[in-house]
Order: sequence, then C-alpha cells, then structure tokens
Amino acid sequence: LNIVVWLVCLFFLLQVLNEKKLQEVDSLWKEFETPEKANKIVKLKHFEKFQDTTEALAASTALVEGKLSKNLKKILKKIVAKDAHEQLAVADAKLGGVIKDKLNLSCIHSPMVTELMRGIRSQIEGLITGLPSREMAAMCLGLAHSLSRYKLKFSPDKVDTMIIQAISLLDDLDKELNNYIMRCREWYGWHFPELGKIITDNLTYCKCVQKVGDRSNFASSDVSDILPEEIEEDVKAAAEISMGTEVSEEDINNIIHLCDQVIEISEYRTQLYDYLKNRMMAIAPNLTVMVGELVGARLIAHAGSLLNLAKHPASTVQLLGAEKALFRALKTKRDTPKFGLIYHASLVGQTNTKNKGKISRMLAAKTALTIRYDALGEDTSAEMGAENRLKVETRLRLLEERGIRRISGTGKALARTDKYQNKSEVKIYDPSGDSTLPAVSKKRKIQEVEEQDAEVAVKPKKFKAEMK
Repeated sequence: LNIVVWLVCLFFLLQVLNEKKLQEVDSLWKEFETPEKANKIVKLKHFEKFQDTTEALAASTALVEGKLSKNLKKILKKIVAKDAHEQLAVADAKLGGVIKDKLNLSCIHSPMVTELMRGIRSQIEGLITGLPSREMAAMCLGLAHSLSRYKLKFSPDKVDTMIIQAISLLDDLDKELNNYIMRCREWYGWHFPELGKIITDNLTYCKCVQKVGDRSNFASSDVSDILPEEIEEDVKAAAEISMGTEVSEEDINNIIHLCDQVIEISEYRTQLYDYLKNRMMAIAPNLTVMVGELVGARLIAHAGSLLNLAKHPASTVQLLGAEKALFRALKTKRDTPKFGLIYHASLVGQTNTKNKGKISRMLAAKTALTIRYDALGEDTSAEMGAENRLKVETRLRLLEERGIRRISGTGKALARTDKYQNKSEVKIYDPSGDSTLPAVSKKRKIQEVEEQDAEVAVKPKKFKAEMK
C-alpha cells in the first residue's frame, strides 16, 4: 500500500510496511504516538520538491478542487506505475476517481486511510528529516494566505477600499459644496438680491454670476446658453430695478473666483459619482441592484469591508447606522429603531409610514443574501439581486393593496356597493336664530338687583346650616 501525501513545500510518497496493523482503525493512533513507532508503520519512498510558491499554490488548489495536477501526475507515472499491483491510498474520494480514470491505478478511500493520514501528519517531522519547524511554519502561513485569496477569488477589481474612500470623499464634497454655494449666494446677494429668488438652481446661479459679473452687465450679456428665455428676461428686468448695493470690481472678481471653485467641485463630484457607480457594479452588483450604489457603498464603509458586511446577520444590516438610537432605546426601555442606513433605499422611501418597518426588515433579509453572494460567490452577474428586488416589490404591492381594502371595506374582500337610497328630508328655515339682540331690555330696576344680591348672600348660610 502506497500513500501520496502533500506538504507545503513538496509531494512525498510513503510505503506502508505493516498492513496488518492498519486493520484496527480504533487503535491505529497508538502506532503514531512516537516517531519510532511511526517509522515501523510507514517509510519514505520518494519526494518531489516545489520550485516556488506559485507552483505550490497551483498544486494545492488542484487538490482542493479534486483535480490531478501536473506534478502529481508525473510522480504517479514514474513511481507508482512500477508497482501497479499495489493499491494507492487517497484521502479524497473524488481525486481517487480521477487518478483511476486517467492512470488506471487502483485507489482506496476508507476510514482507515483517514486515520492513517492523521497519524502521518502528527509525526511528519520524524518521518521526513531536514525540515526545520520554524521554516515550515512560515511556509504554511504564506501558502495559507495565498490559498485563501484564491478561494475568495481575490483580485484588484474586488478591492472595496476604493469604495470606502470614494463614498467618504463624496460626502465631504457635498458638505463643502453646500458651504461654498451658501456663501456665494449671500455674498452676491448684497449686490443683486433678486437673482437668488429668480434662479433656484445653485449651479446655474454660479454660472450666471461667473459669466456676467456686475449686475449692470446683464442687459448687454447673452445668457441664453445657461437660462431659458423667460427666466433670462426676468433676470434682465430685475437687474434694472435692483435694490442691491454697489460693489467694487475687486469684490466681483473674488465672487467670480468662488463661483469657479463651485463649478469645478460640482464637475468633479459628478465624475466621482460615476466612478463610484462603476466600482459598485464591479464589486457588489447584486447589492447595488437591491439598495442602490450610494446606500450600498455607505453600508460597506460602515462595516469596514464587504467581507465584514457579509458576516453581519440581516437584523444588523437593518440597523446599521442607527447604533446610538438603538442603545438609547435599550437603556431607556423604549421602542427600538426599525431602520438605519437602509432607510434611504428607494424601496423603503416609496412605502407609506405604516409599512416602512415591514419593508425594511424584508429588504434587509434579502440584502444580506446578496451581500454574501457578492462577497463569497464566483458569479459576477446581478440576476440574484434583480430577483430579490422583484420579490420585495411584490410584497410592497400586496401590503399597499391590503391597506386600500381595509380602508374601503372589509379586510378579506373589497367594499360592496349598496343600493343608493335617498333619505334626505325637506327642512324648513327657522328665522328665530337670525337676531342676536335680546328681546328684553338689559336695563334692570334697582330693586331687582338688590333682591338678587340678597339671594346670593343667603345661600352660603343655608349650606353651613346643612353641614352642621
């Protein structure tokens, strides 16, 4: 019986010396308690060293997938083929089937082989001399990292660090743009305050100020490429009767320079958004289809990476971004929040207030599935995301229809239209309520007033007498 064992730096072939002791599977571990006992069971027959880490990675990935690598094929042809009458012990039944088909060698896979492999690995240093333990540990760690990257299909296109940086920069640009635009409107508003009410779009406002400058130039300037014809006429009419103060040319130049900055940052923001959209479709296409590129990127940035996000359960994905509200609710024993960053998804936004919690819970469950598929799956298509989004949309439609049914009629069926019967009665107008003046004069005699005062004074005395 021959055994092929794969190690970090080499393939080696062992021959079993005493096959009778292999029959007792339960007590086989006792034969590998010490290196001396292990050498009485098996001995080294041949070994083949790997040239570099790339070759070792190729051999290990082939074994993991149950395939026959080139190096292993050469070893089996040279050594084992000579002893074709003997059996070859393999730890993987799938690999044994491949060896049997391609090389016509008799392979065996059983619990005995599993125990034998475990014993050989426990005494590997005694069976193969000349392998320092420290170097073996370093080689094992390096190959383990390479194999993990291969299993996760690691590539530069899958780096989610770029997404985290891009979405953070996009948020910073939005804040800076808001500050710059607010300052520009306020600054130029001293000179031409009416322009801010006529032009509501910020970018168009800055382009007009950049092109014209002083308000007196609006009458002779052509801004038809920026503004529609009607708004252009309103701006020119307002410039002639403006109540703004006069400013110097130096002030106008500084305002124009600020407008240049706003326009440049706006153009760069558009370019950055397109870049983020493309990266999200490359790294997490199903997540992008489910919640959109902005919400998906914020979820990845909040979790730290796509792999970390894939480890979160659906309930955590639902509340990502609302941690403060969650712990505050738990501390004060109040209702916990129903959604975090996922609230900004389009599916939650188009839901009425009553069903937002239900839809966010279902969307989080489907989103968690798509995140794991994007992080750990081999397929790069967005079909799964589209299917799950359709399920959530169908559920949303059912909830809305159920609400309409409850409003219009019973919960199970639509409202029935009863036969119309006119039950109105003819009412006669009562003119007595028209006049607000009292029928009796407000003037009272002195005697009546005195009599009423006397009655009021007597009542408390009667009450006290009753109490006694």
